[in-house]
Amino acid sequence: MPKARTLFFTSIKQVEIRETDLPRLKDDEVLVETICSAISAGTEMLVYRGQFPHLADAHDSLSSDLSYPLAYGYACVGRITEIGKLVDRELAGKRVFAFHPHASHFILHVERSSIILLPEGLIPETACFLPNMETAVNLVQDGAPILGERVLVLGQGVIGLLTASLLSEFPLASLVAVDNYELRRKALNVEGQKSKVKCLSTEDLRLSTLDSFDLVFELSGSPSALNDAIALTAFSGRIVIGSWYGQKRAEIDLGGKFHRSRIKLISSQVSTISPELSGRWDKARRFEVALDALKRIQPEKWITHRFSLDNAAEAYRLLDENPQETIQVIFTHST
Repeated sequence: MPKARTLFFTSIKQVEIRETDLPRLKDDEVLVETICSAISAGTEMLVYRGQFPHLADAHDSLSSDLSYPLAYGYACVGRITEIGKLVDRELAGKRVFAFHPHASHFILHVERSSIILLPEGLIPETACFLPNMETAVNLVQDGAPILGERVLVLGQGVIGLLTASLLSEFPLASLVAVDNYELRRKALNVEGQKSKVKCLSTEDLRLSTLDSFDLVFELSGSPSALNDAIALTAFSGRIVIGSWYGQKRAEIDLGGKFHRSRIKLISSQVSTISPELSGRWDKARRFEVALDALKRIQPEKWITHRFSLDNAAEAYRLLDENPQETIQVIFTHST
């Protein structure tokens, strides 16, 4: 068996690569060699900066009881290189997605693990966006946009870009996206194609004469942005909060417009499905929708940096110190 090289967060703003022996493959397991894995600039940076809360139960194994040293990550795409005796022979050599920390190799139990076979034609770098696309699908479902509504998306990181891309497929009256980084404001303007999304900076939005919005998505990762969301939401409008703020805090003004405007605050998180939909929707159905959306939107165009695992410290330092230069950062492991 090959040795696994795994990325660990060891303390605040410290990462290291640890090499470990993999156990012998069991009959119902597969060995995956990683091709690429995507860094979450939201959740992983909370881990990198030590801003994650200590949750006994976060409704998912990834975010529960976090503490250093910690192997973290959830967007690995690889190739099955070895299979156990009881595993379907046809899985050998298949490209798969798995929710797994950044590592060169890893072992998965076929039945208990979330192994997703990549559809034909879906390249590994596109598949790295699957968790974020599933999140975007969940956000749109929770927001439930209505024909002719005015919609605002605060934050144009990867989640915001994917959410805005999905919303642009709806017959909305208007769709506005906001981000303070120019690189991200330009990301939806594909060459030769007029974007359906009006992209503004926070200051431009405050100076604009745009009407208030029926539906607002807060995806900036900044809790203070909730004040902007409240100020810009119409009477009886909805605010979908998809950001995970971790231990970040901000004063929120609930004593002004919010108090009289019957604004709904909706907490949206991808680990579960909205109770209103769970009778008809499950994770498998949502993944099908997300995979189809990846084919349409092709978000690999938003990969701004590629690093080897050996240069992981440089990758996280870039995201921490110069986020304005990045959209999606990935690790490339093999071909």
